[in-house]
Amino acid sequence: MPNLASPDLTQHPPRSPRVRLGGYAHLPRLLDKARATLSGKAGEYRYNCPLDQHFFNFTGIDHEALLAELKPGRSDSEMLAWVRSCTKRLPSEIAAWSAWITTSAPGGAPGHEWFGEVIKASSTDRDDIHGFFDLLDMDDYLSFGGKG
Repeated sequence: MPNLASPDLTQHPPRSPRVRLGGYAHLPRLLDKARATLSGKAGEYRYNCPLDQHFFNFTGIDHEALLAELKPGRSDSEMLAWVRSCTKRLPSEIAAWSAWITTSAPGGAPGHEWFGEVIKASSTDRDDIHGFFDLLDMDDYLSFGGKG
């Protein structure tokens, strides 16, 4: 059973970016990567990646400040309370942002070309990978022994 308070991302993936906390898509995954980074067990996962930066830009939270707040071992509930204290986003804004990020896909021909190559290299028969969240879920599954 994974220890979610101190995840070892060399042994299992972080939570799906679709999982929400306080209405924020991706926040639980971001917290998993941050906790693993603090414990030196992030493996191939990168904290403050471009997807994480979308959250930080939307909320106005600094990625180093989040790490510092998480360092004492705060729970998801405590981190959500902290996030809410740092940003004044309305529930409707959070819902709209989460809907947008959940369906986000590469823009422009180079992004679509890269996206297609990643899918082709992973699982040539998949026709259901439409956005970054689909790609991350598939990659997490494949990275830990799943078959595409």
